[in-house]
Amino acid sequence: MDKLFSAALAVLMLCSSAHASIGIASYYKTGKRTANGERFYPYGYTAAHRKFPFGTWLKVTNLSNKRYVIVRVNDRGPFVRGRVLDVSYGAAKELGMVGRGVARISYDVVN
Repeated sequence: MDKLFSAALAVLMLCSSAHASIGIASYYKTGKRTANGERFYPYGYTAAHRKFPFGTWLKVTNLSNKRYVIVRVNDRGPFVRGRVLDVSYGAAKELGMVGRGVARISYDVVN
């Protein structure tokens, strides 16, 4: 029983969030290179954030429909006032935000 509890606790710790925020996200699907030097792939699950280190994994949830996706920060932005995150087109499709172009989201760092 102790091993089961320890395993469950370890999974919870790995999935726990170190940071949680709410804001407006947009998406982008054009570009050649990201700020970390990678080639931009619009159908990938990546994101741009102003401060998170490159390689940070984020769970992004669209608050209007509860759809979520895991993205990796590989770029800087967004550069539009009032927005907290830019996600790639592939992530935006998964989140169901392509039609409006923006969505109210929550995002959490995934350890």
